[in-house]
Amino acid sequence: MAPHFANEIPSHLLMWRRVREYAVPPSMIENATARRAVGDWAGACAAARIHVDLDLRAVRHRHGTQVVTRLRADLRRLAPDLLRWHMPRIAPDGRLRPGLTLTLARYGGAGGAPPHLVVRTPPAAADGGQWMSLALWEGPGNGTPGHRSPACQPQEHHPHPHPERRFRLDLHRHLWDAARSGELAARCGAGTAPPDDSPWAEESWAAEAELLLRAEGLRRGAFTVRLGARRRAVLELVAPDDSHVPTIRPLPEGALPPQEVAALPVLPEAAARVLPDLELLRAGLLPAGRLHPLVASVLAGYGVAPVGGPLPEPGDPHRVECRGEVHRIALRDGVLTAVDHDPVQLRREDLLVALGGPALPCLRAIDRVHRDPEALPAVRERLRHGDTAGALAVVEGLLGAGAVLRDGPLREELERAAARHVDHGLFRAGLVAVHPAAGTASARGANGSSGAHGAGGAHGPGGSGGAGSVRAKAGHRPRLDRSAPLPMRNKLIGRSRPRTGQAS
Repeated sequence: MAPHFANEIPSHLLMWRRVREYAVPPSMIENATARRAVGDWAGACAAARIHVDLDLRAVRHRHGTQVVTRLRADLRRLAPDLLRWHMPRIAPDGRLRPGLTLTLARYGGAGGAPPHLVVRTPPAAADGGQWMSLALWEGPGNGTPGHRSPACQPQEHHPHPHPERRFRLDLHRHLWDAARSGELAARCGAGTAPPDDSPWAEESWAAEAELLLRAEGLRRGAFTVRLGARRRAVLELVAPDDSHVPTIRPLPEGALPPQEVAALPVLPEAAARVLPDLELLRAGLLPAGRLHPLVASVLAGYGVAPVGGPLPEPGDPHRVECRGEVHRIALRDGVLTAVDHDPVQLRREDLLVALGGPALPCLRAIDRVHRDPEALPAVRERLRHGDTAGALAVVEGLLGAGAVLRDGPLREELERAAARHVDHGLFRAGLVAVHPAAGTASARGANGSSGAHGAGGAHGPGGSGGAGSVRAKAGHRPRLDRSAPLPMRNKLIGRSRPRTGQAS
């Protein structure tokens, strides 16, 4: 029996239902699976819209044969479509969490920080197509300005090149490793009693914390769970001895200094929350057949019958009441046209409309479909998640392959999606400004020699002659001078701005 929601379906479940509908289309899963089945892991990544920023020869040269052998084995087991399926997403539209570096695997090496196989998402300003990139993080300094590793293409312009502790999948290989996808039911707690409308998987925190602390080289100890934007729980994993199953207990507030709390291991988000697929199945919001095949094969027995069927799609032909009769609008020769009108009459009516006359109801219906069709929300969702081919297929199914788009919301959505693809290409090529959060301190150190006291500074040969330009190179805000635009100067120094510290 599906659970009854007192008021309405929770917003996060509605978001995840849209994500499962549009973010990873069946065509992507089929193409990526076919490439992976023949050992073409790079082709599978391309089918799942994942750039490969790896040079395996350089990895062997820098880290040895053992590391590159393990890396190759992981790449062959990688199911990039499954990885995209389980990637962290943000509300309200369910896009990939922007500017994220997520660890997939760690490879211990001799001395120094071990290299990580990571997947990165672009910043929000360059997320057109919802592409990701696969790279190797080689320790502190990798990904910062000035660091160019031959093992992977530089990501100097990425806002967060270091792996995120909260979002990591090296402890949850079943979320991207096709060979271990069968562990999903046990790790997500599918066999346990469902929580009372709670998104937190508290019953599995003890077992997941044990894996987390073991990966950090600890047997027992404290860890944190992020519960919100400014909320986190500090817990401790305890057990009398090794023969007892460890349990968790909350630490009292103030038991540890804030500096120690910030340095504690963080329970990954994949372990802290209930699996979205399991929530959707338990709520009856999604049938098991709509899940990823590797997920459906494991969770098929843990769901209930959906509470409603899929929405009917508009059919062909459409029917319009025109001049007291019911006329048909259908696709003919790749164009949406009024079937029950003579072509000569349609040309005459088009000329009449061009001269300012009233249009036939059939022509008004065709114009409305061109500008703002009923399927526009589905097209918008597909474009939002990068499924351009799927969006164009919907448009061609409505208007025909030979249709010319007219001004309106549909054309605006397609143009906006094309512009976002261009922005992503510029980001990948490094032709956009450096993100403010991307290595400001390193950039300041790298450009320190070009400061006012350096040989190439503002007062040296080749300098710009202005302190503002030097400070801008160092990652600072340019100084306000005569070169600043007049509206900016008025905004910053105008008396209309409130002042503090002065007597009234």
